[in-house]
Parts: sequence; C-alpha cells; structure tokens
Amino acid sequence: MASSSLSVVLLLLCLAAAASAQMSPRFYDASCPGALATIKSGVAAAVSSDPRMAASLLRLHFHDCFVQGCDASVLLAGNERNAFGNAGSLRGFDVIDKIKSNVEQACKRTVSCADILAVAARDSVVAVGGPSWTVSLGRRDSDTASETLANRDLPAPSLSVTDLITRFAAKGLNHTDMVALSGAHIIGRVQCKNLTRLYSEENIGPALATSRQCTCPQLTSSGDSNLAPLDDTSPDMFDNAYFVNLKLNKGLLHSDQVLYTLASGATEHIIDGFASNQDAFNNAFSAAMVKMGNFSPLIFPQGQVRRICSKVN
Repeated sequence: MASSSLSVVLLLLCLAAAASAQMSPRFYDASCPGALATIKSGVAAAVSSDPRMAASLLRLHFHDCFVQGCDASVLLAGNERNAFGNAGSLRGFDVIDKIKSNVEQACKRTVSCADILAVAARDSVVAVGGPSWTVSLGRRDSDTASETLANRDLPAPSLSVTDLITRFAAKGLNHTDMVALSGAHIIGRVQCKNLTRLYSEENIGPALATSRQCTCPQLTSSGDSNLAPLDDTSPDMFDNAYFVNLKLNKGLLHSDQVLYTLASGATEHIIDGFASNQDAFNNAFSAAMVKMGNFSPLIFPQGQVRRICSKVN
C-alpha cells in the first residue's frame, strides 16, 4: 500500500513538472497583454469593497486545485459547489465572473478561468499584506467537475494530523507545505457549524472559547451559518499571527490546533519557526502556492478556454 501511494505521488509530481514546463508567467504577453492588470484591478476593487473577499478568492483557488487539479472545475455550476466543504460557504464566484467578463472584452477566448483564479488568489494575498509569488500561466479549463472527488479530496476541519498529512501528501505536498498553506487561516471567517471544538475540546483558550460561544450557540442550529473571525486581532491582515495563536491554544478549527497540540512532533517545530519568523513563513507559503498551482493543469490541446466560467462552452 505504501509503495502504491508513493508511486501515485511520484506520478503527480512528474505530470506537474511536465505541464509546468509548457507554462510561463509571460504566457499572455502577446495574446492578451493587459490580462494581469485587469485581474489585479478587479481583485483590488473587490477586496477594497469587502476585505473578507481576499480569503474567499484564495480558498476558491485552493478548493479548485485540490480536486482534479487547477482547472477551474470548482467554478462550474453544481457538482463541486455542492460538496460538503463547499456548499453554502464558497464565495467569490461573482468576482471571478466580473473579471472574466472584463478580460473577454479585451481578448476573447484567450485567458482561461483557471489562470484568472490562480492570479486572483495571488493578488488577493498581496492586497491584504501577504507575499507575492510568480504564477505560471497557460492552464486551460476542464469541461467536467466532480462532487464525489471534492468530498473525497478536500481536507475537512475535523481531520487529525495523520489524516491531514495523508491528504496533503497525496497531492505531493510535504509537512512544511501543509503547515504553510494552513497559515492562510489567519484571514477570513468560518461558519459556526465547523466550530464544534468550542464545546468539545480542552485545548482551547478560555477567553477565545467564551467569545466565540456568544457567536456560535451550542443548543441551537440557528447559528450554524453565523461567521466567526479566524483571528481575533487582524482577520483581514495576512501575517504570521496564525502560528502564534496555535502556540496559545487559539486555533479556531480543530484541524488547525491539532497541528501544534496533537502532532506528536510532526509539525510543532515548523509552527515554532513560522511564529518567530514572518519571512520564513512568507517564503514557505509562496513556495507551497507555486507547487499547488501546478497541480495537474490542463495544457493545450486538453481542456478549453471557457467564455463564461460557470459553464462549459
């Protein structure tokens, strides 16, 4: 079984390397020179209007890449959007649709939705003070999406450290990549239905638990869709406070806090390093985003360039 899993990971890495060799940050320099500026301005406007949108666009890209690769399948109506980890919580579709419409006005059927989403995720992080990274371009859009694969592959907030490591390793991501990507939980909000830890676990700061319990009442499901900020002090600023919070038992999601308190030596040292060194976190996060962005992209002649991101041509 271990040998089989390793073979799958090696195959994914080889396919990603082959695909990335055909991609380039300058892919649209000739065919649509204004594409990146259009995406950047669209993201800036959206985040300025709603700072939470930065986390939403980043999460949209993550949920796209973890299911059959970075192919914009998550943007298709239905299917993946209905998966357990997506239904009623994924947002930002309208922002991507607006950006796509603006790009189409300048360059019809040229820039894929998958590339727009990858660039938008990067620009969203930068817009709230986070690091930048180089996004290779040339992805094409899938004509399929799978709710079943989404339910299987997306990491759930209830997972143990062992399960998280397995889930990320299946995508070719190591412990450092996993912890760095988890650090994105410093921005945004989470629905109360994912915060059962407030009432069932002891490794949570009492003040944090009391504060969040006011937002997320235990005895009624009427508050399930209520939103709680992932970070107490700066939920719209991308920094390394996530790791400081974990050391103080202030991780809001079970799958966050277990990385420090129940990791049995697997990830604590990485969190210690990131908590004390913002640059180390920024560099690791950027590297992990580049790696994730190269998950099984569709390269011409595969896939298509959708005219509208929510439906196939």
